[in-house]
Amino acid sequence: MRLFLALALVASSAFAGETELGAVVPDGARKVAEHRFKSSTDFEGTLKFYKTVYPAAQYPRKAVVNQPGVKAIHIPNTSGRGNWDGLNIYEANDEVRIYVVPADGFGKRKKK
Repeated sequence: MRLFLALALVASSAFAGETELGAVVPDGARKVAEHRFKSSTDFEGTLKFYKTVYPAAQYPRKAVVNQPGVKAIHIPNTSGRGNWDGLNIYEANDEVRIYVVPADGFGKRKKK
C-alpha cells in the first residue's frame, strides 16, 4: 500500500505543471507569448520532464532542426486529447523554449 501511495505521489508531482490547450507545461516555465513558454531548466532537463509526462513509446519524438547552436524536438499529440497538435521544444541562444502547437481550427472564428 505504501509503495502505491509513493508511486501516486511521484506521478502526481511529475504532472503538476500548468497546462496550455491541454498540454502539460513544466513547473517553473514562464509564459512569454501566446502558447509560448521559457523553460526554467536546460534542454536535457526539459526533455527528461517530457519523457515522464509523454512517454516516447506513445508520443514519438522527431528532430526538427539540425543547425549548429540550435536543438529542436517535436512531440506530436497522438492521444488526440486537448486542443494541441504537438509541442516544439527548442534551445537557441542558451534559452530553452516550449511552443504548444494549437490544433487546426482552434481559436479561429467560424465563417457565417
